[in-house]
Amino acid sequence: MQIDDNAALITGGASGLGEATARHLHSLGARVVLFDRDRERGEAIAAELGSGAAFLGGDVLSDDDTSAAIAAAQELGPLRILVACAGGAARSERTLRRDGSPHELDLFTRTVDLNLVGTFNSLRLTAAAMAAQDPPDGDPDGERGVVVTTASIAGYEGQIGQIAYAAAKAGIIGMTVVAARDLAGVGIRVNTIAPGTIATRAWDQAPPDMREAFEAKVPFPKRFGHPEEFAALVEHLVTNRYLNGHVVRLDGAIRFDPR
Repeated sequence: MQIDDNAALITGGASGLGEATARHLHSLGARVVLFDRDRERGEAIAAELGSGAAFLGGDVLSDDDTSAAIAAAQELGPLRILVACAGGAARSERTLRRDGSPHELDLFTRTVDLNLVGTFNSLRLTAAAMAAQDPPDGDPDGERGVVVTTASIAGYEGQIGQIAYAAAKAGIIGMTVVAARDLAGVGIRVNTIAPGTIATRAWDQAPPDMREAFEAKVPFPKRFGHPEEFAALVEHLVTNRYLNGHVVRLDGAIRFDPR
């Protein structure tokens, strides 16, 4: 899919992976809508990007908010790209706590809703909008759009205390090939990135020794990933037409230990 002059909707676009992706796609000529709950930061980023960028505040679990973000993207140009980055980790909690009491069900549900259900809501509503558009003139494959969702390597080997987050991200991994098959008939590709430890602002709050311990476990390069490396992979997944139904680990070959 061509990036230049097409509209891209980035959920979670006001920080971290979403922000880096919005900046990168905008630099390549995309018209971007950042959709996020952080209105202050989202508006500041959109203002900094200038022409061809907009922010819309809202929640990926709200049909109305998500539909409004889709409409805002369509006002900028043909909506051909969705990058679903909205989500977040839960506090650490085991299936059984040390005192023998069970994991808080509401915490599990909230985590799955934010990460998995929110991603699916963005996917289904954006896919409907993409399918209603004709493919670009002269497109050899009849491609109407591309979706990139965000999982985590925790979806493969979640650590102790990550059961809610790992389950949610595993769900995104599991959706990928099914969504790609579901949407093949309307010319929409679906791929997923499963990042390892990426140096987003959230890690700024971590103790230095914790960060150093995680970095030391990465085989190579022996560091955290950069959000810009995530954004570069989004670009490749969008522009490489034969990548479909695929989950790409972006992790420096790390495999999470149990703890």
